[in-house]
Amino acid sequence: MRYLPLTDSDRAAMLKAVGAASIEELYRDVPRSARLTGPLDLPDHAGEIEVERALAAFAARNVPAGSVPSFLGAGAYRHHVPATVDYLIQRGEFLTAYTPYQPEVSQGTLQTLYEFQTYVAMIAGMEVANASMYDGATAAAEAVMMAHRVTGRRKAVLSGALHPHYREVTAATARFLDTDVVLLPADPAGAEDLAARIDADTACVVVQYPDFFGRIADLAPLARACHAAGALLVVAVTEIVALGLFRPPGEMGADIVVGEGASLGNALSFGGPYVGLFATRERFLRQMPGRVAGETVDVEGRRGYVLTLATREQHIRREKATSNICTNSQLCALAFAIHLALLGDTGFRRLAEINHAHAVMLAERLARVRGAAVANATFFNEFTLRLPRPAGPVADTLADRGVLAGVPVSRFYPGEASCASLLLVAATETNTEADIERLAAALEAVL
Repeated sequence: MRYLPLTDSDRAAMLKAVGAASIEELYRDVPRSARLTGPLDLPDHAGEIEVERALAAFAARNVPAGSVPSFLGAGAYRHHVPATVDYLIQRGEFLTAYTPYQPEVSQGTLQTLYEFQTYVAMIAGMEVANASMYDGATAAAEAVMMAHRVTGRRKAVLSGALHPHYREVTAATARFLDTDVVLLPADPAGAEDLAARIDADTACVVVQYPDFFGRIADLAPLARACHAAGALLVVAVTEIVALGLFRPPGEMGADIVVGEGASLGNALSFGGPYVGLFATRERFLRQMPGRVAGETVDVEGRRGYVLTLATREQHIRREKATSNICTNSQLCALAFAIHLALLGDTGFRRLAEINHAHAVMLAERLARVRGAAVANATFFNEFTLRLPRPAGPVADTLADRGVLAGVPVSRFYPGEASCASLLLVAATETNTEADIERLAAALEAVL
């Protein structure tokens, strides 16, 4: 067979070499109750073309965000990826690149990491950034663990307007690491008082900017409250394009900035891969998880790049490691860096302005739909729409009509009455006026 090339005589020779009389004897230490007594209940094998047809039929049941008007967001945003990005990352030097262990043969890869770190630090308003992490949610969890190490305190307070996935991943990670995570209730009204939650045992407060419901807030007062109590402020950014327009978290006093970088250079791809961003103050550098690529010179004075920090358990003694899951998303980070380099400072700001303008256009049009109301006083490219009935069935009906209207908040908070009628709606540079009018007309018809 194509994928099982061994013959009966091959297997007999191997059994003889290991001193076993049969295949069955190889598994004698496995209890019979744990062994299969027959084939799995799966279809029989098929030819390659038959398999391709079957999988294509499965795929056709999906509705790609690019095939219909899409206003989905909630942490995963559709943006245009320039063709240059895909062309460059598919070059063999980059496509096969992983973590560079030998700097003398990895200068190109190390330089791209160095440039990526520089971009992340600049847009976050921070001093240092690592070479990327898995995604924004795991970066948030790592930030809480880092705050625990920096402050020596156990408690982390997570805002009710932090993305639910970030909250869940952080809580799951902290369960086994001597950290107490306080998950505040969902906050669709923007009424929580985070400063009042800070006490002598608080290591950090974690907020989102813009928050899960799309709101923009000045984080400086909260940063001052955290610092006065000896705690750190961790800011998560799920839509990194927002930092092209709004004040960076670092300028408002954030101690750690984490985020999701997939909006730049990376397609939605039905759920990933993503690329986690992690930036902090230089004084906390040695407590930062992940790797840092640094610039140096060789013995002849020529510029070169090396890994200057590698705090993974693979590199150092396990008990001294800051993390054991801090490999970096090199290819996605490269795509991020190429896209941002193509945009430049002016282009990044312009992209953010277009996103905001499209969202304003969308909000103004949906506000005229009878029964619908925009709940936000402030937003970037995403806002919360309050409907006169549960948002889940409305979104499903609109999807059946060929419009991906948004994400019902109830999917993240099932059973939470205050969230049942809320729909998160996002607009990016990919949405047209015709898309907006189609959503509004469909929503009017459904309501």
